[in-house]
Formats: sequence, C-alpha cells, structure tokens
Amino acid sequence: MKKQWNATELKDLDGIAKELLAFIGDHRLLCFYGDLGAGKTTFIKAICRQLGVKDEVQSPTFSIVNEYETSQREPVYHFDFYRLKTEEEAYDLGYEQYLYSNYFCFIEWPEKVDNLLNLKKVDLYISLANSKRQIKCEYD
Repeated sequence: MKKQWNATELKDLDGIAKELLAFIGDHRLLCFYGDLGAGKTTFIKAICRQLGVKDEVQSPTFSIVNEYETSQREPVYHFDFYRLKTEEEAYDLGYEQYLYSNYFCFIEWPEKVDNLLNLKKVDLYISLANSKRQIKCEYD
C-alpha cells in the first residue's frame, strides 16, 4: 500500500498524522527515513498528539530510546539510531522487547539497523523542499 501527503505548514501535520493512523490499520512499527532536519521528529510529535500522548516528545538522539504514554496508558517507543555504529548496539538496548511488544514503535534512522527489521512495518519517507514537507508511506 502506498500513500503520499504534502504539508505546506506545520499545522498540516496533525491532519496528516490522523489520516496516517487510519491508513496503516494495525501496523505498529513505523520507520522514518529522511535527511537531518527533514522533520522526522516533528512528524512523530504530531502522531503522538493523535495517540493522546501528553508527555514531551523529543528526539532520543542521546538516550537512543524514549518511552511515552498514551491517554489509554499504553507505551509508545521512540528510537533514534543515528548515533549507532553497529547493529550490535541495538541488541545491547534489548530492541526485541520493544519491537515485539505490539505497541507503537517509531524508529528514526532505521537504515542503521536494516537487518533487524524483518517485521511487519510501515516505511515513511520525509523530505523538505521549499518549505514544503512531503511524506510518502509504504507498507505491505
């Protein structure tokens, strides 16, 4: 399945996040691809708002993983693998317990751990050009 959205303003992201969640159905593993500054974390914040997350959502660049809680008291896991040097570092984090939890897992820089993501997932490609953000979604 494929779908694409365009956002000309940040306020557009909440509506896109709502549409995305409806579009992906029961998928819970979302992988975010894009250059530095493309808006991966910004879009994850919009998705978290749609899930009822009240915690402050920020990039886990240094902690590698942040955990938030939805209004339904379910965890949401947010990974940023940018700083990983090897896939083995993901093993050290115990990534399996998160990815196999059936809760939402958002992964920034998933290309750093491609071989570990042999699961049912949604790939999101985010690009920014001329103040316009394009979000492409693909999944099987």
